Amino acid sequence: MKIERVEVFPVSHRMPDKPEIRIGVGRMVKRDAVLVKVTSNEGISGWGEAHHGRSPGAIAKLIETTLAPMLIGHDALDAVGVWSRLHRGHLASHGFGAGTAIAMSGIDMAVWDLRGKAAGWPLYKLLGGGRRPIKAYGGGLSLGYQEPASLLEEARKLSDGGYKALKLRIGDRVDRDIARIEAVREGLGKHVALLSDANTAYTIDDVRTISPVLKSANIGWLEEPFSPYDHHAYARAAQICEVPIAAGENHYTRFEFDRLLDERAVQVIQPDISKSGGITEVMRIAAMASARNMSVNPHSSMTALNMAASLHLLSAVDNPGYFEADVSVYNLFRTEFAGPDFTVDDQGFVYAPEGAGLGVEVDEEFVRAHALIEGPCYV
Repeated sequence: MKIERVEVFPVSHRMPDKPEIRIGVGRMVKRDAVLVKVTSNEGISGWGEAHHGRSPGAIAKLIETTLAPMLIGHDALDAVGVWSRLHRGHLASHGFGAGTAIAMSGIDMAVWDLRGKAAGWPLYKLLGGGRRPIKAYGGGLSLGYQEPASLLEEARKLSDGGYKALKLRIGDRVDRDIARIEAVREGLGKHVALLSDANTAYTIDDVRTISPVLKSANIGWLEEPFSPYDHHAYARAAQICEVPIAAGENHYTRFEFDRLLDERAVQVIQPDISKSGGITEVMRIAAMASARNMSVNPHSSMTALNMAASLHLLSAVDNPGYFEADVSVYNLFRTEFAGPDFTVDDQGFVYAPEGAGLGVEVDEEFVRAHALIEGPCYV
């Protein structure tokens, strides 16, 4: 079975004016994603998601004009060979670094979906796993900058809906972040685990100020306080922060994770299957973390494809952490683009889909109706 065609579809949808979604990187005005479809000469197709990288048109053009032609005629079931072909042929030599890793991620996911469909097996089984309960936290673009009472109301609805863990968006202003954290912790009590994400908006002084509050409120981790490239800040923060530091959604391939793990500045790793190199590479990253007795907690991207892939991977590794459930109020890529439903059960768990491959049926009419909208997704 050979790869006959690689297609790419950059897609977008506008966000409503209300409720406004604002996090550390700005106000979200639209959602973007890059979808990849790989079709074999036997007519079997697989779908994957590449993160938009805030430049969905550029990621799509890279796939269309440079990476896709490298794969025509390649063994459609050879996921490792496809990955190596793209890595050696482009990423490792004069290639477009993060952009290529993101593009490769979508292609790799599509190849694994194709493999699963060819075998008639769900991806978790193909990867050597089983259908297991995966603990989830309410995340995605939710629980952001708002008045403490409003934030508590949103958090309480999610908790009442079955979520045993929630992630709060911080990185606004430390005093306001503290007020929100304390309001939610006091309002929900101790039975709900709380995590936090600063979206790279903090300074060392901010971490020093908020650290005792995070510890007092029993916050499970402080996610991405700094740019992923600020190695010195992470090293310093590891010495002063009283809760674990999490990062990884903006790290690419096992080579960057190797440094991240060796420096020991991060205690929780969060590779994104749509950014870090796809299923092939994140399985390697998970194994690297396992060798250090660390769990893997995938960052979730825009569409149901990444969400399903994350659940399959967590069902197939020996060190699964949390699944990041997108609980944002308006994400057509979760609710209308494709099935299935990723809602938690009353114990706070979610399960990987049981269909072949990713177990996701893509609505191609939806894809065609939501062509790329140019411009920034955050302002």
